[in-house]
Amino acid sequence: MADSKDVETHYWTCDLCEAVCGLEIKVSGGEVLSIKGDKDDPLSNGHVCPKAPALQDKQFDPDRLRQPMRRVGDDWQPISWEQAINYTAERLIEIQGKYGKDAVGTYFGNPAYHGAENPVYGDGFMQSLGTKNRFTVASMDQLPHAVVDYWFYGQAYFLSIPDIDRTQYLVVIGGNPLASMGSLMGAPGFKDRTEELQNRGGKLVVIDPRRSETAEIADEHHFIRPEADAALLAAMLNTLAEENLIDLGALPEFFDGLPEALEAVRAFTPERAAPVTGIKAGTIRRLTREFAAADGACLYGRIGTNTQMFGTACAWLIEVINIVTGNLDRPGGMMFPKPAMNAFGDGPGGSYDTYRSRVSDYPECIGELPVSLLAEEILTPGEGQIRAMVMLAGNPVLSFPNGTKLETAFKQLDFMVAIDPYINESTRFADIILPPPGALEVPRFDIIFGLLTVRNVTRYNEPVFSKPDGALYNWEIFLELGEAIARRLGQEPPPRVTPEEMIDAGLRAGPYGETAEHPVALTLEKVKAAPHGIDL
Repeated sequence: MADSKDVETHYWTCDLCEAVCGLEIKVSGGEVLSIKGDKDDPLSNGHVCPKAPALQDKQFDPDRLRQPMRRVGDDWQPISWEQAINYTAERLIEIQGKYGKDAVGTYFGNPAYHGAENPVYGDGFMQSLGTKNRFTVASMDQLPHAVVDYWFYGQAYFLSIPDIDRTQYLVVIGGNPLASMGSLMGAPGFKDRTEELQNRGGKLVVIDPRRSETAEIADEHHFIRPEADAALLAAMLNTLAEENLIDLGALPEFFDGLPEALEAVRAFTPERAAPVTGIKAGTIRRLTREFAAADGACLYGRIGTNTQMFGTACAWLIEVINIVTGNLDRPGGMMFPKPAMNAFGDGPGGSYDTYRSRVSDYPECIGELPVSLLAEEILTPGEGQIRAMVMLAGNPVLSFPNGTKLETAFKQLDFMVAIDPYINESTRFADIILPPPGALEVPRFDIIFGLLTVRNVTRYNEPVFSKPDGALYNWEIFLELGEAIARRLGQEPPPRVTPEEMIDAGLRAGPYGETAEHPVALTLEKVKAAPHGIDL
């Protein structure tokens, strides 16, 4: 047992899911003694799930790579960072010079959205390659939400989040937040929040084909036939119109097109939806009336409503229903988070169908193509064929549809570089693997997930352990690659901006910066001085 004088306590933000729970980590002599929930964290309030202790497994995993590796045949050889960076830069320049910008494809995986390094430096590097063949995990789980938000608000990631702590009526369709803690709704301790909802006389309704963990604690659970969600949602909107339940609240001057939207669902009556959905017409009407009458209601749809044939229609209908019942931007309804640092700015952002995929003629969406097209874009010869890949924090062979076809495609590539700590089912086809430091060796400041949590908080975590000598942070890897390419092309690399400089500037320019409302600007120094984070 370590002497208490040797024990250090660190406060950390878990990066294993979207809930981003606050943790208390005790260490001594390079060893993790305990990982518990931080009771003083303003978002998670001490909640912790069984995944959190796995952070030490990630940190000390003997299979985790500690230095760059180069594949030689079926073997792997360690090489220096200088060799790895230079070889990668040369190959990317060579392939794009011979075949064009689009000959390099990029992939941005789920873990890369945590922290500040990859969303800024990683995405910036990939954009600098100038390729249209950009892919991310988003089209596997939530792109319908993003494109609908782009159409509605002009900004793809201006997402409305359930105000779960004040709502009186929460409908969860195609989601299981008791297990996920709320994807696109960071809600640590969802069970406790649900109990508080029910104790104040509110109601949780779950609509799902299976009896999920969330369904078990719901006041009502209605089974629905798979891919029938759009029919149910259209019938709910139809009911709101036919029974004069539409209440726009304070929003009428902000939108148009309502008559056209209501006309579009005129034929979708509850009676028509009942045999399609398996939910009785009377039940559809009752749920709709209760939703409209509640003093603050949220209709929350997640992955089950997204990853299906009618995913975008579902996302559109969910947004419309929340709007026409006066529950958008309303306490207890669907609200827009106000993060300390807005990664996407205040202006418009997004795109749709500005170009199409080469093989199957699918439209781009928010600057990327569907990941289901990646294999065919590699395997199909012709101008624009992908011949090299830059992969960040992903394992698409295991997580994509038709992984066997993707294996065949990856074998055909002329070159692949993976920024990843493991040799896995996908990175085993890479020529170069560039591993970042361990999970607990990196400073943490979440940019993306501040946009998705049910409470506005901000935190900065110093590393629990020091970065090993010679290792490179992810942001350093991307800057080194960009500078190596620039030098070979005879260009002047831009001046380096560190993550701390970038975060501090973002905080000062954000909504809690120096304004009439906040005469004393929020700065990185102030966030660092609050080990449990700041409740905004």
